Amino acid sequence: MSDLEESGFINHPHTSAGRMPTDKGYRVYVDSLMELEHLNRTDQRKIKQTFDQQYGETEELLSLTSKLLSNITNQIACVLYPSLETGILEKVQLVTISSTRLLVVVSIKSGLVKTITLEYNTEFEEQKIQSVQRLLNERLSGLALSEIRATFQERFHDVDQKEKPVITLFLDAVDKIFIDGKKEEKLFLSGTKNLIKQPEFETASRIQSVIELLEEKEVIVHILEQSSESKKGVVSVSIGREIPNMKMEEYSVITKEYKFGENVGTLGIVGPKRMEYAKIIAIVDYVSNILTGYFTQR
Repeated sequence: MSDLEESGFINHPHTSAGRMPTDKGYRVYVDSLMELEHLNRTDQRKIKQTFDQQYGETEELLSLTSKLLSNITNQIACVLYPSLETGILEKVQLVTISSTRLLVVVSIKSGLVKTITLEYNTEFEEQKIQSVQRLLNERLSGLALSEIRATFQERFHDVDQKEKPVITLFLDAVDKIFIDGKKEEKLFLSGTKNLIKQPEFETASRIQSVIELLEEKEVIVHILEQSSESKKGVVSVSIGREIPNMKMEEYSVITKEYKFGENVGTLGIVGPKRMEYAKIIAIVDYVSNILTGYFTQR
């Protein structure tokens, strides 16, 4: 035990405390000692039953997925809506709401949809709006949203003078229309009470730290995105100080990507460092594969 402590694999917080694994110790366990588990039939059946149903809205399914993950793992579950950055534009629809407001509906080929409202001072005729809609679809359909943002001005430099005011409206708002928007608004979290029940978070100060963390959803989003980018296609495990945020030093994060057509989202688990890694890795991997399969069949 003293050799392990001297090597940095275990430590004890104070004199009377027992020895506990350090981040380095947990890393050795996850990478070299852990034996992956297979999901039991009960959990498999529970997961499959959730995805055997048909859901009208993507948000509904992702919300239920986060609740399912938290119930099975007894930890905090996170599901991040697919990124639209690599999405391929299928079509743009323009709907006149009033004489000074225009609803823009951006449809991605995978089935994702984004809407945004544009406001303007000059009234536009409906015929002109429809003409611009045709022009937008002729020149932008089939392009990735990131490419549209980068080349929009170049693609519409030669438009007719009659259509130019509407195109200028789009040019001014292109970064708002063809981008993800606030990603934290597309994060589904479940199971806060599960984390608070853990022995590590019994004190008032620790409970407060959990609440503060969950209120700053952009922190969770950033961690999920970084984890999935570092290990594409496989389960990623980040432990304690490996996570690039001081507020996460007492946690471990297990994530994996799921696919929605050409778009990619992330799901994962946030919990104490002593979590059941083998079991939770198996659950995250299984749910990710099932979710990808669901979207593929739609």
